[in-house]
Amino acid sequence: MNEQPSMNNSNDVWFVYDGACPICSLAANRFAIVQTVGDLKILDARTNENHPVLQEIKAKQLDLDTSMVIKMGQKFYQGPEALHLMAMLGTNRRWFNRLTYLLFRHRTLSKFSYPILRLLRNILIRLRRQGKIRNLEID
Repeated sequence: MNEQPSMNNSNDVWFVYDGACPICSLAANRFAIVQTVGDLKILDARTNENHPVLQEIKAKQLDLDTSMVIKMGQKFYQGPEALHLMAMLGTNRRWFNRLTYLLFRHRTLSKFSYPILRLLRNILIRLRRQGKIRNLEID
């Protein structure tokens, strides 16, 4: 689900990911947040490069080639912090969210696991012959 720029409000939780990465795509399509948090919007950084949220990410110098980003309200979370936030916001109704909670509810485990997940992401992207997103180079 790709959102249009006009759909951006302060109660939205934006999950910004690399659509060329199978792990990232699985996470984006299986992740669900508890209803009281707000509305979840998923945004593929490769196909929505002019989206206002991506412009905000660029302005904050958050490199999408090194990690996913979650925007909640006006705060941005990247890498292991985003992984931990996913665990804490996820609903327990889906297997993916339950697994995420079990694996990443502790910040220490998120910090330890994230480099391994990033390595897997980079390998999968290379195997698929995809280049980098280069979001910090977009004008």
